[in-house]
Amino acid sequence: MKQLLFFIGLFVAFSGYAQDDKDQNAIPEVIDSLYREDQFYIGLSFNLINNEPDGFTQNGFSGGLHIGFIRDMPINKRRNKAIGIGLGISTNSYNSNLFIGEDANGESIYSLLDTDFDFKSNRLNTNLIEMPIQYRWRTSTATKYNFWRIYTGIKLGYIYYHKSRFEETGNTVIQTDIPELNKFRYAATLTLGNGSFNAFVQYSLNTLFNNNAQIGGEYLNLQPIKFGIEFYLL
Repeated sequence: MKQLLFFIGLFVAFSGYAQDDKDQNAIPEVIDSLYREDQFYIGLSFNLINNEPDGFTQNGFSGGLHIGFIRDMPINKRRNKAIGIGLGISTNSYNSNLFIGEDANGESIYSLLDTDFDFKSNRLNTNLIEMPIQYRWRTSTATKYNFWRIYTGIKLGYIYYHKSRFEETGNTVIQTDIPELNKFRYAATLTLGNGSFNAFVQYSLNTLFNNNAQIGGEYLNLQPIKFGIEFYLL
């Protein structure tokens, strides 16, 4: 009996030593104290028009898609505050009753189609290169991936391609050179959310067309505003 107790005690002591030795030789978990957040983004938007002239209406779905990369640069020790500067691309569509054509001299013509006028589609598409600049606040840590975020800032853009397309039965009008289009774009942005799902709003700070775009002596003054969802990835 004494021999049995001796061997049991010896086994327990050896097991404890082996466990301590295993713990000492285990690879420790390394926590990145210099982590960054939200490097890639993709967003889907519903595009509305603000400051429209009398008689202007949107029809059908006007939407947008934007994707890009943002360099996250924390500015405090906790790394929950940062500046983000990025580069991306965006494509947008605007379905409305605004007809864009040109006369015999190649000058642009703008008119509003009557609601009773029968046409298949009337759409303006724009493709942009964009540079978002953000102030970023979040509740993240190096090991916490589901957190609250509030990102606000501005987005600079340049329209490198655009096309206006009007289509009715037996007639199609396409414009790919619209001199009155403000190709340089400036917008205020706000994104907030938790985890993967984030809501955002983007409000253009300049009009879509310059003052040479008029209907009956009235400036168009169209300012896009976008509402949508945005996803951020490391």
